[in-house]
Amino acid sequence: MEVSALLERCVTALREWVAPSYRPELHYMRGPGPASAQRKIQFESKRVLPLLRNSRR
Repeated sequence: MEVSALLERCVTALREWVAPSYRPELHYMRGPGPASAQRKIQFESKRVLPLLRNSRR
């Protein structure tokens, strides 16, 4: 029994090394990344700064 289990693990490891199965959950990004947060900050600053400049007058 132990020899067959060891052989099965070796065959499975070899199969994964030769042709790895695609597992999308390992590559799935949840939510927006830091680049979109940076774009939002830039957009907000472009919208708010003119309002602040006009309020000083």
